[in-house]
This record gives sequence, structure tokens and C-alpha cells, in this order.
Amino acid sequence: MYSKIKNKSKLYRREAIEGYLFALPWLIGLCTFTAYPLIASFVYSFFDYNVYSYMKWIGLGNYISLIKSDELFWTSLYNTVYYTIFAVPLGMIVGLAIAVLLNQNIKGLALFRSIYYLPAVISGVAVSILWIWVLDPNFGLIATILGYLGINSPNWLGDPLWAKPALILMSLWGAGGSMIIYLSGLQSVPTELYEAARIDGANSFQCFLKITIPMISPVLLFTLITGLIGSFQVFTQAYVMTNGGPLNSTLFYVLYLYRKAFAFMQMGNASAMAWILALITGILAYLIFRTSSKWVYYSGGLK
Repeated sequence: MYSKIKNKSKLYRREAIEGYLFALPWLIGLCTFTAYPLIASFVYSFFDYNVYSYMKWIGLGNYISLIKSDELFWTSLYNTVYYTIFAVPLGMIVGLAIAVLLNQNIKGLALFRSIYYLPAVISGVAVSILWIWVLDPNFGLIATILGYLGINSPNWLGDPLWAKPALILMSLWGAGGSMIIYLSGLQSVPTELYEAARIDGANSFQCFLKITIPMISPVLLFTLITGLIGSFQVFTQAYVMTNGGPLNSTLFYVLYLYRKAFAFMQMGNASAMAWILALITGILAYLIFRTSSKWVYYSGGLK
């Protein structure tokens, strides 16, 4: 009996060791490229550190200097919040609208779904270069369309008034990514609910408002959270298309963080900005989760 228990314990130990060995490359990558940079950035945020010199402890000095004396910090935060307020809801609305259209029983549906999803998988740099041409005020696609309507195209990327709206408009290019998620949610809604509603005299809009929206509300919650986090990390478009201009109107938070770290070599300041961003997104996500019980419906009821 004792020998059987001993053999089992050896077998379990061997299986555990083999499991850890198979997971070792992932664990090394996690510690090297995720855990260490995360801990190091938190430590650096309390030091005056520019890579070329010794670290000097300044406590909360980086945080205080950003909040009290760095005007560009507040400019970048304002630009990012402005972008988030408009880009996230618009992206959700457009993605849901496309999903509803592609949830119909029509010929060539798979082709249409592929076409709408394709922009979501194209490289951000390539898309940014493409949109520089599309938004050109002289010969761009939008300028040509507005010209046919007798409207002068604004200088989208050269005018501080239009630069952020231009990038918000460009963000709709990737709505196909959320469209796939919404489409999955729409196809999970029981058809019996629609049949019962139509028997009771409900029209299509009432069915959408009273059945579709509540039933896919968990999907809406997911896309809202991921969209919020993604919008606070917008970087590539502004870096490639405007480099923060004109007049810092597209100087987004992560772009300014990048400048702090790799242009000004202020690693302590940049690390403090990263943790402030993590705090902001964490608080916003927490507030959304706290209020989700009032509008998110699960199969067992509201949660």
C-alpha cells in the first residue's frame, strides 16, 4: 500500500515537473517582457532617471511635476479624453450597425463579412499612410466627394480644429473588428423572442430596442471596456500622420509619453505617466463595471 502511494506521488511530481518545463519558455517570456518592465517602471517613477546617469530618488516628484507644472501633460490628456468620448461610442454604433446588416440572410454573406473585417487586420502604419492620402485637402478621396457636392474640403490634418475629428473619422476604419463580436452576440439571441414579440404586434425597431440590445448587452460591455482602453492608448495614427501637430492638437497621451521616454530621455517622468494612465483606465473600467448591473442583462437576469 505504501509503495503504491509512493509511486503515485512520484508520478504526480514527474508530471508537475514536465508541465513546468513545457511552460518554462512562456514563464521566461512573462517574467522578462511583462513582469520585469512592469515592476521596473513603477520603481523608475520615483526616481530622476535619464538612462545615462545614476538614478536619484525624488519620491513623488515626477507625479507632482507632471500635474502641477507640465502643460503638455494636461494637453495630451485632454486630447485623449476628447478622442475617447467620440471615437468609442461612434465605433460601437458603426460596428453594431454593420453587424445587424450582415446578420441578414442574403447571398454572398461570407464575402461581405470578409470585406468588412479585412481593414481590421491591416497594419496601423499602412492604414495611417493610406488615410494621409484619403484626407489630403486637394486630391484626397474625401476632398473629391465634397467637391462634387460643392463643398470645400477642410485641411484635415493641417488645421487644429479638424485634426482630432479627422483621426476620429479614421478610427471607424477598424469597426470590422468589433463587428465580428457583435455578430456573434446577435446570432446567440433566441429567435423565439422575436417571434413572440411580432405576434404581440412589435415592429422591427421595438424588437431591436427591447430584445436585441438587452440580449447583447454583455457584448456591449466588453466592447466598451476594450474600446476605452484602446482609445487611451492611441499612438500610431498621431505619430505617423501628424506627429502631435498641428499646435499639439493631436498630441495624445501615449505619444507624449513616448516623447518623454525616447526623445527627452526622462524615463522617470515617462514611467510616472504610464502609471497615471493605468490608474485612470483602471478607475474608469471599475466605474463601468459598477454601473453595469443597471443595464447589462445575463441569462439569469441583470448582474
